[in-house]
Amino acid sequence: MSSDIEARLGAAVQAYQASVDDFDRELARLMGVNETDLRCLEILINGEDAAPSTLAVRLGLTSGSVTTMLDRLEKLDYLSRHPHPTDRRKTLVRITPRALERALGLMAPFLDDSRHIVAKYTPEQLELIIGFLDASRTTQNEHVQRLRALSDQKA
Repeated sequence: MSSDIEARLGAAVQAYQASVDDFDRELARLMGVNETDLRCLEILINGEDAAPSTLAVRLGLTSGSVTTMLDRLEKLDYLSRHPHPTDRRKTLVRITPRALERALGLMAPFLDDSRHIVAKYTPEQLELIIGFLDASRTTQNEHVQRLRALSDQKA
């Protein structure tokens, strides 16, 4: 691969990541939460109920920090806690309809515009893009874990 294309790709990825960060920051501001709280809500929007311990791992937080975050989000009526269906000692967290409606309402124009972008590509091109993004995410996650391990060593 030519160094020119690698440089252009690197610059495009950096610019894209910066725009994602900017969007998330503005979305968090409008939701009245910090960026970690928003990431928690994104996890809950995209999945089912989650255990606080799962959120701690996904967000790289201590159990105490997750408890504080969950308290904050529950106070805003953005999430609720429920007993685990098979283990009474555990709790599951779920996004509330209020939070889901608020977040999706703010994101709807972006999601609509994204559909127009996707429509410009063939299914084969989209498969190639998906492959690139999946491989990039895997590498990114590996390095997140590497950096977390470094901070654990310093603690």
